[in-house]
Amino acid sequence: QVQLVESGGGLVQAGGSLRLSCAASGRTFKDYSMGWFRQAPGKEREFVAAIAWNGRNTYYADSVKGRFTISRDNAKNTVYLQMNSLKPEDTAVYDCAVLSYWGARTSSDYRGQGTQVTVSS
Repeated sequence: QVQLVESGGGLVQAGGSLRLSCAASGRTFKDYSMGWFRQAPGKEREFVAAIAWNGRNTYYADSVKGRFTISRDNAKNTVYLQMNSLKPEDTAVYDCAVLSYWGARTSSDYRGQGTQVTVSS
């Protein structure tokens, strides 16, 4: 079992950057492929980025490709999301989660509570 806690959200102007962190508890964290997801007001939760258990492979939603970078440090039980060139449409609650399976754009029930990211124009 793994518990996840996100941090690093906030208010930023368009074109700015933020780095989100997701701290995990549990000895099995390093075995899981992890993902970031987001949910904007009035919209469904959507996939943002994923990273393999060993950090060597990643994939992204088209809407963030080239602007966001997912990474992980298994020694620190932490997954990161570096977000650059932020746009107002990136405004959402961002959460990290264990992927359903590698290649998926859905998550398991192991997910954090989320952190708010607001991008002003």
